Amino acid sequence: MSNLMYNKMWHQTQEALNTLLDKESQKMTEPQRNKVLVFQMLATFYIKYVQIFRNMENVYDQIVHPQKRMLIRKVLDGVMGRILELKNEMVELELTEFHYFDDILQDLKLAPQQLDVPIPRYFLKERLEVIKGREKTLARILNECGLDLPKVVWRGFHQSKKTVKEREEEMVFLGMSAGEEGSASDVTWLLAASNSLWTVRAGTSAPCQLSAGDSPAPDLMDLESPTWQLAAPETAKRKPPPLFNEVSAAIVQSEHVTRLRNEVQLKHEQSYQEALINIKEELKLMEGQDIKEHLQDQIRQWFIECSEEAYKGQKEAGKGQGTWFQQLEAKPCPQPHEWAGEWTEATAFHLPLLASSGN
Repeated sequence: MSNLMYNKMWHQTQEALNTLLDKESQKMTEPQRNKVLVFQMLATFYIKYVQIFRNMENVYDQIVHPQKRMLIRKVLDGVMGRILELKNEMVELELTEFHYFDDILQDLKLAPQQLDVPIPRYFLKERLEVIKGREKTLARILNECGLDLPKVVWRGFHQSKKTVKEREEEMVFLGMSAGEEGSASDVTWLLAASNSLWTVRAGTSAPCQLSAGDSPAPDLMDLESPTWQLAAPETAKRKPPPLFNEVSAAIVQSEHVTRLRNEVQLKHEQSYQEALINIKEELKLMEGQDIKEHLQDQIRQWFIECSEEAYKGQKEAGKGQGTWFQQLEAKPCPQPHEWAGEWTEATAFHLPLLASSGN
């Protein structure tokens, strides 16, 4: 989508947020004693904040303008904080972390999947270096143990989704026994799967046996083979189906666009930070002296005005500078015998200490 579309989405989300804040301020001022009504109010606010968060996070990930991203980031952090506050209030109200929003979702015409709170993508982007370091450490440990990370992840993920019966049926379909599943290589397993698929498409019932040393090229790509000729004529014109671990072109294109967008965002952010520093330095060189003199004049004028106001107030109250001297003259000075007594007490206290320290 274009930049105009995401700007429009941003404005709509901001309007929805302002409306929600107004409703929330009105509802919070009205005291509620019914526990069910209070929970419905909190749950409604929670669901709406989640929707705003999802839209705002999507806008923040797509927009490349650095100043807009700064504003959206502040709003996004505030929305996440409010979601946590509402969740905490619901937990304290019902004393459980699991809540049921079926009736509220039905009223708002939302699907349960729209309640999911996704991890913000900028969390992963900001910790990308740390994540890459952990991946390198994991790959090094697996390499030292003699394991290959892609094969382990791919086979482990897909096989963990299946039951024992499904795996046994799959091995029978591929022409392999259940005991050969762990010993067979991934390449052999994929070639056997591809060969079986082509056999089923051709209309034959018996799967082809394929060992680890056989080459799949004559069976899969030879147009003169009987398996290929048994297929329908339009089947030969179509592109062969992709393997199980082959990524589709749409996913590759999407990842490429995402990578380019991240690079543009990073480039614009760096340009913005450099522009801030350059503008500050240029302003300091060109107008720094004038700004300094202007501030000095302002401080001087402020001091003069404050002094005049203070002197004017004392004069109106009948007190001038001469009043200070009169107060000093009126204050009695200490007599010699007074400070002499204080000196005697002080020396009487300190002389024994001095004598003991001298010994």
